[in-house]
Amino acid sequence: MNTLFAQEAQIPDIEWSLIWPLLILSLAGVILITITSLVPRTRTGSFPAAFTAASAITAAMFIPSTVARVNDQQLVNGRAEFYVLARSIAVDNFTLFITGVICLAVAMSAFLLDDYLRREGLESPEWYALLMLSASGGVLLASAEDLIVAFVGLEILSIAVYVLAALHLRRSESQEAGFKYFVLGALSSAIFLYGIALVYGATGSTNLRGINDSMFAVNDRGLVPAQDSSLLLVGIAFMLVGFAFKVSAAPFHIWTPDVYQGAPSPVVGFMASGVKVAAFAGFLRVFLYGFSDLQEEWLPIVAALAVITLVVGSFVAVVQTNIKRMMAYSSITHAGFMLIGLHSATKDGLGGSGGPEILGSSAILFYLFSYSVMVLGTFAVITVMGRTGDGQHSIDSYRALARSQPLLAGLFVVLLFAQAGIPFTSGFVAKFRVILAASEDQNYVLAGVAMLAAVVGAYLYLRVVVAMFLEDETDDAVDVAAADAGDSEPIDVPPAVLTVLVISVVVTLALGVLPDLGGSFLDNAAATLTQLRD
Repeated sequence: MNTLFAQEAQIPDIEWSLIWPLLILSLAGVILITITSLVPRTRTGSFPAAFTAASAITAAMFIPSTVARVNDQQLVNGRAEFYVLARSIAVDNFTLFITGVICLAVAMSAFLLDDYLRREGLESPEWYALLMLSASGGVLLASAEDLIVAFVGLEILSIAVYVLAALHLRRSESQEAGFKYFVLGALSSAIFLYGIALVYGATGSTNLRGINDSMFAVNDRGLVPAQDSSLLLVGIAFMLVGFAFKVSAAPFHIWTPDVYQGAPSPVVGFMASGVKVAAFAGFLRVFLYGFSDLQEEWLPIVAALAVITLVVGSFVAVVQTNIKRMMAYSSITHAGFMLIGLHSATKDGLGGSGGPEILGSSAILFYLFSYSVMVLGTFAVITVMGRTGDGQHSIDSYRALARSQPLLAGLFVVLLFAQAGIPFTSGFVAKFRVILAASEDQNYVLAGVAMLAAVVGAYLYLRVVVAMFLEDETDDAVDVAAADAGDSEPIDVPPAVLTVLVISVVVTLALGVLPDLGGSFLDNAAATLTQLRD
């Protein structure tokens, strides 16, 4: 007994400097609540939003120095990655790229929340604390080298957003959205966790490298998990369902339209950007690394999900009359494009060589970044157009907007064209890269379905453009709809919202004209996904 207590605890060495963005996002919410509790007057006004944006920017400022260390590491031992906390967290170019996108989403969402909460009379620091907490879960999920850590990150990411979706206490639709999101999210989390348990039972490990190494190794029972155990395949299938729910892939998308319609508009903007980016990042890391040797088993399922998601998202969207539901199905369609990028980024995809293989990985990463920016700008407009009560989201309320708010309508058109994939916007480049990757991989069916979805999607967004620029607001039907909706409140575009809009439009146009802008960081992040499997 004395000998037992005399043993020193084995504490792993941790390079905290490598995970400063994760630490800042995790602690900033606690610090914000502490400050606003000690100094009550800071609970209202611009302080919570400014603190949140500053925290996200500060977290992002550590990314360049960490990228330099990662690249130096590659020169030393040929692998551009560090491991933290007993190899449960990976710090590489892929992690840092996703972290940067999430930090941008947090900062822009904070600006949108600032005016929204003032307008709705809901000023409180809890919104911002939950936003940063969710972002920290997203960063953890993107960097997870262990399935247990991935599950923890997924839950931190999700639970905070469940609360945010239901936090508009004056709207029953908000509580309904939060409840639906929570119930279905809990179900998907349970399925995901059960999948982890099955994978552990088959391989004896939850670490991604351990799973990969033991896939075709003979275990202590004389069995090869990948060949002799259906347990492993069922576990992978369950985890695939869990991720499909989080990224809104059909047929696991049923929560998306109702939650998008009922949740506060700035929260939906973060869900469509930061949450989706983090979920896809976890999807990529787990399946392209941990389960790469069994891609023949799960790749057809991903292809089927991509086709179903594109068809459901694009065709159902065109019959929607509520702009938030329309954007929900649009988000589903974009998830389908990203699934094609995932399919093309597999180990033997694109001809199996290292160079072309990066095309699929870079396509999905470019899509994640460009979509995040454009959708946040889109929800900036939706937040403004919702007016007090956040309930005026009919397409009719956008009629003749170009006459009353020409700047707002003009900026919105750019973002809608980008989502439609019009040339000289980032949306066109993103869709072109995904379709090119599928074509190079000889997945012509996926490429054809993607092009068809892009055409249908163009009609979807043009409906809104026509309403803003070509339809007359004096139409009798429009007057009735406007009266029913209480549409008489003037449209006010606060400086913070305008800032988010301008940033979104500038980035969208810049990436459309100069698609290789910042390409080295993107290419290094894409290369990381291929190197993980070597």
